[in-house]
Amino acid sequence: MSGEMRSAVVFLHGYGANGADLIGLADPLAEHMPDTLFLAPDAPEMCAGAPMGLQWFPIPWIDNSSEEESRQGAYRAAADLDAFLDGVMVDEDLLPEQVMVFGFSQGTMMALHVLPRREDPVAGVCAFSGRLLEPELLADEVVSRPPVLLVHGDQDDVVPVQSMPQAAEALQAAGWSEVFAHVMKGTAHGIAPDGLSVALAFMRERLGYS
Repeated sequence: MSGEMRSAVVFLHGYGANGADLIGLADPLAEHMPDTLFLAPDAPEMCAGAPMGLQWFPIPWIDNSSEEESRQGAYRAAADLDAFLDGVMVDEDLLPEQVMVFGFSQGTMMALHVLPRREDPVAGVCAFSGRLLEPELLADEVVSRPPVLLVHGDQDDVVPVQSMPQAAEALQAAGWSEVFAHVMKGTAHGIAPDGLSVALAFMRERLGYS
């Protein structure tokens, strides 16, 4: 690291995990992005479906919450995430185009919900193994269109791989010009080396490393 912070990557973990779950990815990425700060906030709620973990919002078919409780939880978490991103930019003196968001599973759902509704586009969104919440609302509610990389394992038995083309279609229908997709062959609900390599290239390009 040169001492001059040029960018930040914010990891958003999945349901039942916590920030420590993804921060380990910083190690293989940091050598290729030397002046980048890696952050992994914890989701705001204790997780009923995984008592040692955290959640961004409840999931009805896992924890018997209602659809309304799930929706309200997602909106609360969206406000928390917005405030966190604002804080990172102020504290580190970064512009939105110097911030990359990397989501996994429920973290991807948060990223794809929150980032398009922020005033200024971030550098990009790496969206692993998640889906787009309320796609029917996107076209009416979109404010900014950051580049999006969708990555999904073709053996995912938690969030079906069909969620990836569905998200891509909704993004493109809402006016996105930069939507990219990568299928991790033979991969279940996780992050495989090939997916991480594609994400690294995407992040380096968007953050001005290449």
